Amino acid sequence: MAELEAKYDKSKMTVAEQNREIKALKDKIKALEKELKLKNTLIEIKRILWSQIDLSLTRQWKSIKIVHEQMELIGQAHFEVQKARTALGNRPEQASRMINFLNNQTKEELAAMNIINKTDVVLTAKKVLTLRNFVQTVERKCHEM
Repeated sequence: MAELEAKYDKSKMTVAEQNREIKALKDKIKALEKELKLKNTLIEIKRILWSQIDLSLTRQWKSIKIVHEQMELIGQAHFEVQKARTALGNRPEQASRMINFLNNQTKEELAAMNIINKTDVVLTAKKVLTLRNFVQTVERKCHEM
């Protein structure tokens, strides 16, 4: 009887060991299935991608801020150009006609009109034309930007 009990105890221990081994193997299979599903790998890939996107956005944000500042400056330039155009009115055309008129007059005719120094009058008229050209250049540069 003792011999049978010892065999029974041994088989009982073998069954328990086998159950433990089966449980350990099942756990190992679950872990391997998780790896096969790439759960951890996908999480790591997502983390890397989002960090790259965040870095790219940070770099782009600086450019966006610069563009925004340039747009504000262009708006101010448009305002100033419009103000200068209003101040100039039709003076550039008058200045051109005045220069042509003065260049076609003799000294006597100019003296009769109380114009002593034709050069000063022409330079004053050219200032108006220079301002018009400057306004046009600023407007063109704003349009290019």
